[in-house]
Parts: sequence; structure tokens; C-alpha cells
Amino acid sequence: MADIEETHFDTGDSGASATYPMQCSALRKNGFVMLKSRPCKIVEMSTSKTGKHGHAKVHLVGIDIFSGKKYEDICPSTHNMDVPHVKREDYQLTDISDDGYLCLMADNGDLREDLKVPEGEVGVQLKNEYDAGKDILCTVLKSCGEEVVIAVKTNTALDK
Repeated sequence: MADIEETHFDTGDSGASATYPMQCSALRKNGFVMLKSRPCKIVEMSTSKTGKHGHAKVHLVGIDIFSGKKYEDICPSTHNMDVPHVKREDYQLTDISDDGYLCLMADNGDLREDLKVPEGEVGVQLKNEYDAGKDILCTVLKSCGEEVVIAVKTNTALDK
């Protein structure tokens, strides 16, 4: 019998797509859509009348959920657009390392230390509240293989 070589798999990705298709006319304000290959939140939407060739066009304006940049796109209302799978999770902040990484604890007790302190006012608010000794919950948005802390709030569950 031949020796069976040990195989090692580094990752166990299910191969699921980061997006799913949705008809342009079914998209709504405050929903999510992929604009210029970036996951965006729709902030403005307008529909034009059908033209000479019979397609109503939808004008979308979205803000990148990670960088905050504004993107625009125009698409016929009958065409499909990609919508990103967006997952939102709350973590409890346990520590901030010297190199700017957050130590976050999930509801089940799992720790993760792979997210940096976010840029801008969310990061400033997070550092100030942490330095003040408050118990903080961080809301993490995950989409298309990227994750970022988008909001912080003081954990009031411990006061009860």
C-alpha cells in the first residue's frame, strides 16, 4: 500500500460570495450596495423617467462604510447590482495595546486583537472613554473581508 501523505489546509473558507445580486429598482435608501467595487451605504437615490430606449435609470449616491468616501453610479432600474453581506457585531473593549490595537471580547468570551483603533472622531471618543475608565461596547461592521469599529457606546448592562 502506498503511504498516504498528510494534507494540511491553511484556511477553511466556505467559498461563499461576499455579495449577492439585487435588482436596482429594489434598492432602498440606507441600504447597502457595491459602488466602484466598494461596500457603500446608500444616502441618496433618484429615478429618471424612461427614455427613448425604454429604461428608467436609477442614480445612486453612497458613502463607503469603511473609508467614508462618496461614490456615485447610474444604473438601469431593471439591471442587477451587487449588494454586500454586511455583518454587525458588538464587542466589549478590554484593553488598548501600545501599538494601537484593540483587545475585544465577544459575547461568548472569545478575545480578538486584530483591529486597530479607528481613525477620526470614533477613535478619539474611544480613547477618551477608555482613559476615563468607562466600560465600552464597540460596534464592528464586517463586509467584503474588511472590518472596522464604526461606533462606541458605554456599556450600561453592568450597572443593573
